Amino acid sequence: MLQTFSDIRSPFAALRTQLEGIAPGQPPIDLTIGAPRHTPPSWTSEKLTEAISSVGQYPPIHGSPALQCAMKTWAEQRFTGLKGQLNEKNILPLNGSREGLFYAIFIAKSRRAEIENPIVLMPNPYYQVYSAAALAAGATPWFLNGSAENGFLPNVDEIPADIIARTIAFYICTPSNPEGAVATRPYLKNLISLAREHQFMLFSDECYSEIYRRDKPASALEVAAAETGSLANVCAFNSLSKRSNLPGIRSGLVMGEDQFITTFKNFRNVAGPQIPGPIQHLSAHLWNDEDHVVENRNLYNKKYDLVKQLLSPSFAVKIPEGGFFLWLNLSEHGGGIDVTTTLWKGCGIKLLPGAYLSQPDHKGVNPGTDYARMALVASLEETEEALVRLKSVLG
Repeated sequence: MLQTFSDIRSPFAALRTQLEGIAPGQPPIDLTIGAPRHTPPSWTSEKLTEAISSVGQYPPIHGSPALQCAMKTWAEQRFTGLKGQLNEKNILPLNGSREGLFYAIFIAKSRRAEIENPIVLMPNPYYQVYSAAALAAGATPWFLNGSAENGFLPNVDEIPADIIARTIAFYICTPSNPEGAVATRPYLKNLISLAREHQFMLFSDECYSEIYRRDKPASALEVAAAETGSLANVCAFNSLSKRSNLPGIRSGLVMGEDQFITTFKNFRNVAGPQIPGPIQHLSAHLWNDEDHVVENRNLYNKKYDLVKQLLSPSFAVKIPEGGFFLWLNLSEHGGGIDVTTTLWKGCGIKLLPGAYLSQPDHKGVNPGTDYARMALVASLEETEEALVRLKSVLG
């Protein structure tokens, strides 16, 4: 269990240490980092240039009117039942979703200041910012293991009563990183009910929501609105990094309960950085355009078609419902860490061991031990080459 900041270690740093001094068997193909490599919209530079003069002023921290309108319109069109639920009080632009996921915990803690030794619940494997936020707020991360048996989503029925009583926030990622599991509406409904019953915040990390195989993933917000007509105790985070292949512009949003978002706005107004004016201008156009999103999604799905062609049925592989990762069960080949070294030495493929993306839970179980993550972010040609090499080594 993570207890202090000194316990935190980047999974990529751990991998560098593991492979240090080992030469790749073939020209390297790095599929570790989930950084999109598809081409952004062709008009990206043009839109940035259109607003270049805005760098001479401090940009509005709550977002320009055009950006506010674009975010609201996108959310209302994308998620059923949100029309009429969103306004300037409950939607806020962010410098990428990671910033918001970190800052939000401080607002959540302030709402439950009476709790001693607070707990922050999170999936395991998990996005490291969740645990960093918990520790920064003086709370303890409590890991809920994802496994094939529970659909790679946290089993909330396993949370002890004394832990749920001390919970100030619950991070959920849907589609999940790295497994690509999509939370169903009944699952989200149960989480929302739990959050309201125990008065903690549900933080739904939905940055992969626009990358899916067939069915559109639901948002926790639309489930909350459909069930009660209220967004109480729920916030959803999204970004343009994955949706638009622009992780470098650091542009995202948070939507949710108006009281929480109002407090969040006030906090960011003194503690958070503004999104630069040209990026706000570009972001408004990106949220307003779906053509490039469809093209992006189709390209990922072509790569999953390659996975089915080249790895199935001779290699056990599960095509995820969403996201752009493969969560490879390598238990029959020695587990994620050993196989990662084998592939690097044997054919130059670099994967990320699942053990580095997860933590031993309160029982000492690390759910990522048998797995490795493959990010399908390369071109079709390079992805095909990587899959062929992997199969040649592992058979």
